Amino acid sequence: MNGLNRRSFLKSAGTATAASLLGPRLYALSGAQTDTGRKIGPNDNIQIALIGAGGQGMGDTKTALRVPGVKLLAVADCYNGRLDHSKELWGNDIFTTRDYNEILARKDIDAVIVGTPDHWHMKASVDAMKAGKDVYCEKPMIHLYSDGPEMIEASRKTGRILQVGSQRVSSLIYAKAKELLASGAIGQLNMVTARWDRNSTMGAWSYTVPPDASPETCDWPRFLGTAPKIPFNAEHFFQWRKWKAYGTGVAGDLFVHLFSGTHFITGSHGPVRGMATGGLRFWKDGRDADDVMLGLFDYKEGFNLSLRVNFVDGGEESEGLIFTGSEGTMEIGGGFVSVNRVPRESEPGYTVDTFTEATQEKYLADYHKKYPRTQPTGDAPVGFEKFVAPEGYSDSYDHFKNFFASVRSRQPVVEDGVFGFRAAGAALLSNLSIERDAMVHWDPEAMKLV
Repeated sequence: MNGLNRRSFLKSAGTATAASLLGPRLYALSGAQTDTGRKIGPNDNIQIALIGAGGQGMGDTKTALRVPGVKLLAVADCYNGRLDHSKELWGNDIFTTRDYNEILARKDIDAVIVGTPDHWHMKASVDAMKAGKDVYCEKPMIHLYSDGPEMIEASRKTGRILQVGSQRVSSLIYAKAKELLASGAIGQLNMVTARWDRNSTMGAWSYTVPPDASPETCDWPRFLGTAPKIPFNAEHFFQWRKWKAYGTGVAGDLFVHLFSGTHFITGSHGPVRGMATGGLRFWKDGRDADDVMLGLFDYKEGFNLSLRVNFVDGGEESEGLIFTGSEGTMEIGGGFVSVNRVPRESEPGYTVDTFTEATQEKYLADYHKKYPRTQPTGDAPVGFEKFVAPEGYSDSYDHFKNFFASVRSRQPVVEDGVFGFRAAGAALLSNLSIERDAMVHWDPEAMKLV
């Protein structure tokens, strides 16, 4: 079967032995990543520009250009080396500039990718939408809570498309997980446990600083923007995630992915309250963003979300979510979703061994009359199914494909500003909780702190 159907599963569990259901069932998810639509002519290209050509921005652009009918015209960045490398990657005819306003003034650019530091997301996105460009903005959508309403309103007012870059929302793995949960595959959801662990220098944001970094090669005043004005600092420029002035720490970098995935699968708009703890345990290199964070969140739908990010766990990097329900668990890992189903028992059971023998005998006689055995004795039947993505599958590609399809059709994207704000707003409750040393309340419908 292609998906778990709760009724059929329970029916089979009632007639089969435990041994016949213990064997895992493996399914390959279909996900051919080729465009089967109409032939795209040379005049149909969506012409894009990149604003912020760091590692994420360049990676995004490489993925975006794999989508048929997409052409890169321009790149903006505050470091000369990245502008030069953009020409090495994509040709000398690529227009490059330190000032993204020169890109927004061009009439031949349809959409932009915003891959800037977090504190530039709102400004660059709003400026682009006001200039008539559709926007793919990297996560987290916001740096400050006040950014969210402004970005949503700019999209509404200008009619421009805003897609936020948490690609799990376009993943066929997460789509399958959503289907499984809705089918009742694990019964009633009561808890989600999510993690993202890293144990490497690069994983902890200590990116390489180029040897030519200087006030001459880096537009430091432009990079700072609204951040506090300090003398040129190459580490702040190239490793900006380590400082709250430019980034949102592990909450905005990693928690937001876990929130996005959870919200997509469950259909929830977000938690109503949350609390977090964390600290700098290992990377005491001058940064002010924590390297360990734990968070707990309550959802009005009746489940809790537990999150963990750890840069010093001593193991390999890993990401995963476990959905725990009343009748089993569902796990999402690298390229798969699996369901381990343990149907609820059909009788309450008993503990009578401390009673007198006469009492035991009477109790058991009454019990078996009330609950006659319909199944063999032993462990309850267990079902395990695993769904695996095709080799080489990329949810980032699908996320860009969805974005460009919306740019062409003007239909809603899969992760608009409202979804993006609800995910980022929930994630940043963690930072706020640690800052206030208190539980923080959030209204996910109104998207406001309470």
